[in-house]
Amino acid sequence: MQQADYIIIGSGSAGSALAYRLSEDGKNTVMVLEYGGSDIGPFIQMPAALAWPMSMKRYNWGYLSEPEPNLNNRRITAPRGKVIGGSSSINGLVYVRGHAEDFNRWEELGARGWSYADVLPYFKRMEHSHGGEEGWRGTDGPLHVKRGPVHNPLFHAFIEAGHQAGFEMTEDYNGSKQEGFGLMEQTVWQGRRWSAANAYLKPALKRPNVELVRCFARKIVIENGRATGVEIERNGKIEVVKASREVVVSASSFNSPKLLMLSGIGPADHLKEMGIEVKVDRPGVGANLQDHMEFYFQQISTKPVSLYSWLPWFWQGVAGAQWLLFKKGLGISNQFEACAFLRSAPGVKQPDIQYHFLPVAISYDGKAAANTHGFQVHVGYNLSKSRGNVTLRSNDPMADPVIRFNYMSHPEDWEKFRHCVRLTREIFGQKAFDKFRGPEIQPGESVQSDEDIDAFLREHLESAYHPCGTCRMGDRDDPLAVVDPETRVIGVDGLRVADSSIFPHVTYGNLNAPSIMTGEKAADHILGKQPLPRSNQEPWINPRWETSDR
Repeated sequence: MQQADYIIIGSGSAGSALAYRLSEDGKNTVMVLEYGGSDIGPFIQMPAALAWPMSMKRYNWGYLSEPEPNLNNRRITAPRGKVIGGSSSINGLVYVRGHAEDFNRWEELGARGWSYADVLPYFKRMEHSHGGEEGWRGTDGPLHVKRGPVHNPLFHAFIEAGHQAGFEMTEDYNGSKQEGFGLMEQTVWQGRRWSAANAYLKPALKRPNVELVRCFARKIVIENGRATGVEIERNGKIEVVKASREVVVSASSFNSPKLLMLSGIGPADHLKEMGIEVKVDRPGVGANLQDHMEFYFQQISTKPVSLYSWLPWFWQGVAGAQWLLFKKGLGISNQFEACAFLRSAPGVKQPDIQYHFLPVAISYDGKAAANTHGFQVHVGYNLSKSRGNVTLRSNDPMADPVIRFNYMSHPEDWEKFRHCVRLTREIFGQKAFDKFRGPEIQPGESVQSDEDIDAFLREHLESAYHPCGTCRMGDRDDPLAVVDPETRVIGVDGLRVADSSIFPHVTYGNLNAPSIMTGEKAADHILGKQPLPRSNQEPWINPRWETSDR
């Protein structure tokens, strides 16, 4: 097939949802372009193996940031999925919708029709929630969402410690009340990773009107101000596939702006410098890059209850065999089963610090932090004002984009992350941890002053892998907006962008859920459907928010 009504570039979180919804009524032909390969195999499908695909060139674009001046000039890893399902096939499987205030902020920033009342019905449409809060969650959508088995006593100690420290508890942070300590949700179903590929793309591909084309998208073909197709490379040949209606770019916050710029849409001076003919001068393409940062706070456990016993290769093999044969055992969970969403200070209305708790002291690459039992949290301030950008390295479509996050360039970030260190010590210092708490592994008990904490952060902060914002949505007359609130690229007909790159502002929490929601909602705009009726449900806001952080 060389032609379809709709061409979607990228089969990730948003792209898979788009393919499913655009083809649903059987009236439209849909072509999905994907450079990555198959997601079959235990590395992707076994939830507990989540560290593997992220570190494999086969499944990951393998991008690195430019040296980050505020982080000792370290180059920070910036993975994106290069496989069907995109980053939903290599992520940590954590499911967080975001806070109601995030979407209200989007609307204030010009994304009209994307307030919380507007997007909540789409979150419900996409979900099949198991055990979520009634009336706030979807129960028959394609995306299965559940809690982990929570067998480890350390999960319960963490939640109880939060209670003892005076913080709120939440039964369902994706329901009416996000703030507090509670159980974390994961995109897992019947023991397998429930990626966007499993939830949306594979069911869509069973339809006769959907085709997956393995190729590399080089640029969008624009004729007389209209996107008419995509120039692709497959089997060593360059060819053009045609879209009779629209081209939708869902290629990630790094590759979506890169594709627009290669196609002549972007900041005119930069495009000229790269030797690219300027079709549309849009200075916002590649700007406004946002992300979440985090560090690991690690503690030794005095009792042998952590997952440390399972780290030797023999026991990893046993866990793998249990999963392969019976879909049981440790393999069925990402092990992020307890969490907290907290406010950093009185006067802060919505939570802005996020905790993922893990019953082992380990780094993302699977290396143990200490040769002993331990536990850790991934903790980060989630509403940073630091902004970066994505630009082209050259006009060669195969060249990696230039990624500058500009992390920690706003003074408030340092203040908030120092608070994260001290707050975590307070939580781990509660009575609930008395029977487990050994020495602090990192930052380490000697790290107390602001200067010491800053030195630790400069060396240990890393990305939480939530990049967004590089093709941001806004008013058509906003010079820095790239797409309008119906996801149409401003200045080009027949072209849209729908993925996390269009977020005007980073949402609070992991980005897979809002990215899928973006695909769901964009599909209705593309099909010219009336958006789902707005919700009139009022989310919980802490009545003490002006005077207390808990």
